Amino acid sequence: MQTDDDPTVIESVEQFDDLLDPLETVDVQGTSPDPDEMLPKLRDEDPSQRMLAARVFCELEDPRAIAPLIQLLDDICPLVRVSAAYALGRNTSPEAVAALIDLLGRDWNGYVRKGIVWALGNGSDRSSVQPLIHALRTDISAVRLWAASSLAQIAKQEYEDAIAAMPPLIQGLRRDSVAAIRGNCAWAIGQLCRELPSNVVYATAIDALIEALVEDEDYSVKEDAKSALLRLGDTRGMQMIEDLELEGLI
Repeated sequence: MQTDDDPTVIESVEQFDDLLDPLETVDVQGTSPDPDEMLPKLRDEDPSQRMLAARVFCELEDPRAIAPLIQLLDDICPLVRVSAAYALGRNTSPEAVAALIDLLGRDWNGYVRKGIVWALGNGSDRSSVQPLIHALRTDISAVRLWAASSLAQIAKQEYEDAIAAMPPLIQGLRRDSVAAIRGNCAWAIGQLCRELPSNVVYATAIDALIEALVEDEDYSVKEDAKSALLRLGDTRGMQMIEDLELEGLI
């Protein structure tokens, strides 16, 4: 188990801020690397080599990389762990999902947990729904942000999961102190509503989106709620948008 007082673990804020973003392409020296060359580096004694190799597999899919990447989730260096987490979001498997869920509950580093929740969203495994709900409710802002998006990716596949995910997403939309997270919750609610019948859960979700459209103090959250309602084409939502536009309020 890693500890905060281990000098080989502590890194600067600037280094962590430069960690790879799952929405950006990983630049691996401008060339397409050879997986046969990178696979041995996943077990290299040099942590920088392990990190580089893991970053390569954020772009490459190779089932041979899954087992060593899972092992890297317990690496002493958080930069290696976060790179491995993102790589397992590309190279998914049931074993990887189980290992990521386990690490989500015990890793002290928020950047690693952020990578984990993104990877779980890509894994599309129903076992991730409850851990992601817990992360959305309790974790730091960077993790909550991705937990909302990942929940939408997974929960929309099964009705029971969508029903379970909707209350924490609505709570996040209404109460989270970070506007970007409220916006992601609005987007996620819109995604899940597309898979729901017109029932009480759907109606409650529409109410939350309309409430955010009318009452949220952040313009970007209003826009996210508006976009979700427009995509759904819900009658009440469309009428509210029309009324607010006529009044010049949005």
